[in-house]
Amino acid sequence: MALLNKLLGRNTMTRPTRIEVDCSTGVESIIELTDAEIAQMEADAQASATRKAEENAAAAALADLKASAKAKLVAGTPLTEAEANTLVL
Repeated sequence: MALLNKLLGRNTMTRPTRIEVDCSTGVESIIELTDAEIAQMEADAQASATRKAEENAAAAALADLKASAKAKLVAGTPLTEAEANTLVL
């Protein structure tokens, strides 16, 4: 019955699961995650979301700095050191 539920995409367990495959026999086992594994999965997801937000903020800050440098070049005003560092010649 568990194999049928798996094939039909049904999850009858209330906790997240993982699939383990014994490569020597080909036997697949569906195993519920432990509380520690669930906590680690949630912590990893949070860390990933934080890292992605930081990357997006850094990319936006760099884009703003480049736009500021370009505007100053067009206007003929002096660039800050940070703006000058963004230029690629």
